[in-house]
Amino acid sequence: MEEKAPLLLTIGVLGGTGKEGKGLAYRWAKAGYKVLIGSRSSERAVTAASEIIQLLEGSSSVVGTSNLEAAQLAEIVVLTVPYEAHRETLESVKDVLKGKLLIDVTVPLAKPRNKVQMPPAGSAAQEAREILGEDVQVAAAFQNTSHELLLTDDDLECDVLVTGTSKEARAEALTVVDAAGLIGWDAGPIENSVVVEGLTSVLIHINKQYDSTHAGIKITGVEKK
Repeated sequence: MEEKAPLLLTIGVLGGTGKEGKGLAYRWAKAGYKVLIGSRSSERAVTAASEIIQLLEGSSSVVGTSNLEAAQLAEIVVLTVPYEAHRETLESVKDVLKGKLLIDVTVPLAKPRNKVQMPPAGSAAQEAREILGEDVQVAAAFQNTSHELLLTDDDLECDVLVTGTSKEARAEALTVVDAAGLIGWDAGPIENSVVVEGLTSVLIHINKQYDSTHAGIKITGVEKK
């Protein structure tokens, strides 16, 4: 019997008009996923979707819409907004996220020096869990991935640490990490996201100190199964 190809889900990228969101959306659309670009401005979302379709020469399914509609229609929802918009965005979509997986890419950085500043919940991902409740699985990923190369076809020499509220949530998040062309690692429970998010400010400092734009992390000494 001929083996059927796996069913590709719809991914909704909230805040998908930003550099990180747009880059991830491009990678997933290239991999064959249907991607919904969400934004507070539907017009900006439509423009971002058109730009991605042009990059892929029209051979993809990318649609621009509101954050709420993207969250409502997608099976997997990815949050790529700045931390200042984190709570407001989650509150606006939480009623349509029940039973779904949210992948939080947010890092709580304090301006103007981009120093990490964790919220009372412990991390942005843990805050998302508190806001959304037990009916939503939450994973954290891509915090240490520079947006600089996401909108290209270049290989990214950067691993992705994935934490989450369950092993199943982390496994599902790792699937879309792989689809984006990156190497992902199960980094344990959602409480570990405080470490992963904190690494972002370290990488930003390294970029500035050594005149780079895409410092990343690599896991060594472990054979990927």
